[in-house]
Amino acid sequence: MRQLLTLEKFLSRIVMGIGRAGAWIAIPLMVIIIFDVITRRFLVLGSTKLQEGEWHLHAMLFLLCMGFVYLKDGHVRIDLMRERMTSRTRSWVEFLGCLLFAIPYCLIVAWFSIDFVERSWHLNEASDSATGLPYRWAIKAFMPIGMFALLLAGIVVLLRRFIDLFGPPDFRCTVEEQEAQPAEDIEAVAPDRGR
Repeated sequence: MRQLLTLEKFLSRIVMGIGRAGAWIAIPLMVIIIFDVITRRFLVLGSTKLQEGEWHLHAMLFLLCMGFVYLKDGHVRIDLMRERMTSRTRSWVEFLGCLLFAIPYCLIVAWFSIDFVERSWHLNEASDSATGLPYRWAIKAFMPIGMFALLLAGIVVLLRRFIDLFGPPDFRCTVEEQEAQPAEDIEAVAPDRGR
């Protein structure tokens, strides 16, 4: 069990690093959006490159932060049934969900996205617009990276649920502490909403 806990911590650090790096993309994204809105509204200027840059950065932000959000349990859940379940039943549902759905899905999408990026690279794919951004393959390259991060997050959650379900009580406490700690990390990264 100790090796599983060590592996879980190692993989968790990788996912957290990818997510934190991806979170920095929010800054240029906000700057570009504000600049685009101001120039469109007050100067009546528009730029296809700016608009495409916005959705490129948004896609990068989303793809790099998916694993981080799943690891932090910040994703959308349907709480109608979940709240009625016991803690052990929730662990079983999450364990089976990761094993049967999340991990296979990530593997399939990551596998096919590599070919997707490779074809875009060979074609030197660019925007459909004449004034759009070139190098469409560069943005598509974030898909396998994002799916890899989400795959690692799914493995981390699977390991946590495995330890929670089958591990000795002292290891369960360690996993519970580990899961409680990431919420503090989000507060450190996210802006203070109370101000």
